Amino acid sequence: MRHYIYAALLGLFISSAWAESPKDMPKRKSGLWELSMKTDAAPTPMRMQQCVDEKSDDLMRQQGEKQNQAKCSKNTYTKVGNRITSETVCQFGQTTATTKAVFTGDFTTAYRGEIHSTYNPPMHGMKESNQTLDAKWLGPCKPGQKPGDMVIPGMGTMNPAELMKNMPKSVGGR
Repeated sequence: MRHYIYAALLGLFISSAWAESPKDMPKRKSGLWELSMKTDAAPTPMRMQQCVDEKSDDLMRQQGEKQNQAKCSKNTYTKVGNRITSETVCQFGQTTATTKAVFTGDFTTAYRGEIHSTYNPPMHGMKESNQTLDAKWLGPCKPGQKPGDMVIPGMGTMNPAELMKNMPKSVGGR
């Protein structure tokens, strides 16, 4: 169960990071990316691989933009060189999440995200959280992988882009 929660968190974070990104944010290089996310709640990093292309990243961005428009009262971004800073205020049920994220890297070979969030009132007992996301490009996607495929150790493969396509519009699908 713990792995499922962290996998869901990682998938949500990756989707949100791209969804909330400014239009001029560098595009991730197409191919296989290895992502490692470390949180306060889990001292062992959660690792996964994701096959991406421009279309799958654009789809996640579009879906996230729709969700953010409905849930977030603040979305600001600043880009200076290879550093992008994001500040958001979003409502999740009764909780307001205030997040500051800083991404650095070239997005063709690697990038890093440092994210700090506060929750008022606390969400699932958490008043705040810190996450670090490290990503590196490994090369072409593996044979049989489709853009959007996420491989999570112990959980198999899922494709958020495919899931979003099949969702009813009222839930967030296209």
